Amino acid sequence: MLIELSIRNLGVIESLDLVLGPGMTALTGETGAGKTMVVEAIELLLGGRADAVLVRPGNEEARVDGRFALADDEGEIVLSRVVPANGRTRAYVDGTMATASALAEAGADLVDLHGQHVHQKLLATPAQRAALDEFGAIDLTPLADARDRVRALDDALAALGGDERARAREIDLLQYQVAELEAAGLVDADEDERLRDEEDRLADATAHRDAAAAAYEALRGDGGAADGLGAALGAIAHRAPLTDLHERLHALAAEVEEAAHDLRAAVESLEDDPERLAAVRERRNLLRNLTRKYGESLADVLAYFSEADDRLAELRAHDKRAAALDAERSQAAAVVEQEERRVRAARNEAAPRLASAVQERLRELAMPRACFEVEVSEEGPGDRVGFLLSANAGEPALPLTKVASGGELARTMLAARLVLTGAPPTLVFDEVDAGIGGEAAVAVGRALAALAQQGSQVLVVTHLPQVAAFADRQVAVWKEEAGGRTVAKAKTLDDGERVVELSRMLSGSPESDTARGHAEELLAVAVAARQRGGR
Repeated sequence: MLIELSIRNLGVIESLDLVLGPGMTALTGETGAGKTMVVEAIELLLGGRADAVLVRPGNEEARVDGRFALADDEGEIVLSRVVPANGRTRAYVDGTMATASALAEAGADLVDLHGQHVHQKLLATPAQRAALDEFGAIDLTPLADARDRVRALDDALAALGGDERARAREIDLLQYQVAELEAAGLVDADEDERLRDEEDRLADATAHRDAAAAAYEALRGDGGAADGLGAALGAIAHRAPLTDLHERLHALAAEVEEAAHDLRAAVESLEDDPERLAAVRERRNLLRNLTRKYGESLADVLAYFSEADDRLAELRAHDKRAAALDAERSQAAAVVEQEERRVRAARNEAAPRLASAVQERLRELAMPRACFEVEVSEEGPGDRVGFLLSANAGEPALPLTKVASGGELARTMLAARLVLTGAPPTLVFDEVDAGIGGEAAVAVGRALAALAQQGSQVLVVTHLPQVAAFADRQVAVWKEEAGGRTVAKAKTLDDGERVVELSRMLSGSPESDTARGHAEELLAVAVAARQRGGR
């Protein structure tokens, strides 16, 4: 709902602030006072076309701000539009710079304009289709689910390799890779670490053997450690004070003997093996090549080997899997066609009911010879839905976008909104009373009030007292001179001021007692009608 509207330097409006409420609000005033400029300001907030000619002469820019309350107490949103006398327009959403299209997107669910303006949600084919679906309670979920299933199967077929040439190329590559990895005989992710240790041992076998022999000689050779330990043991044998030392030397001698034995075994086992060394180095080089191609480590290579083998098996089984997926897709496509026929039939059934309901409302809105039609295309689910109108007898029914009269279009939109649900929270009507009067004007006022009672905030620009009387509140717009310039003013009227304004609208003589009597009578009739809540 539009809570507050602020306008600066737009046309004849120098500065205007309106605080609006729920229900129906009528904007009234003399022709040229600036009422339609208020509607123009709202259209600017919805991303409408901005022209520098709108800027009040002598000012650098015009600005419009609108504060809206969101549904379900979800807070507020502020839309703003700045139109400079020179340069590009600027748009803001909650004070943040935005594009005009972003402004339009934000405002699309907030306001709908009806009249001479083009910013009308119900003029778009998607909105007309959605309106018919909502009116006919048409369930689109099964069709959407069926289409999702077809898309999922198409994705599965594409992933399987739907392109025969691409599939053949992938098979050739995978066959080569799998064969290479199979030939490598990889089974252990730690193989390279073990081979590195073996390579180190084989590469320095001679030096290792010489070192072991020298160590053995130092222990067991003449004058070696073993002889020294034997002499030390003999020197302190059978001497009680040195028993502990004797035991320690004895254990040390046994350890030296064991180490010497191991050194001798090492000397005998450490032999040069050039062939094994070459084989180890060749194997390690192969492993390095594999990690360069298939992964950072042998564990990664083994993982890739498994994935490539599985993918190759999947591609080789392509024909069988593809046939199964094709069969599933055919079944899913049949379900889509079935659901499309169901939706089209439901739309065709609902279309004349919607047309009849809107046409009945048009009869009440001074369009007794109007013919309203809802057209549904015959292909697929009938997605091309169109609202058509013949405003006068003998004229062909044309799409609403081709309706020449702003008043006829506005009344058609009013009739449609009375029948349909799901309207934006704020509805603005301009020219809805064009070319009518008398009982027809009362009917239009009653219809607008009924629309407000359905929960919409209704703003109507009107010249007719019969329409204005049905409003919950009335805002008068007038012009006056200030500093040699003409400026527009606006005010929300109290009950007494409404009688005066309605008197002016009735006779042009607000001081006339007769006109005031008629105004009071109009207000009483409108109040009674609103209280009844009927048509």
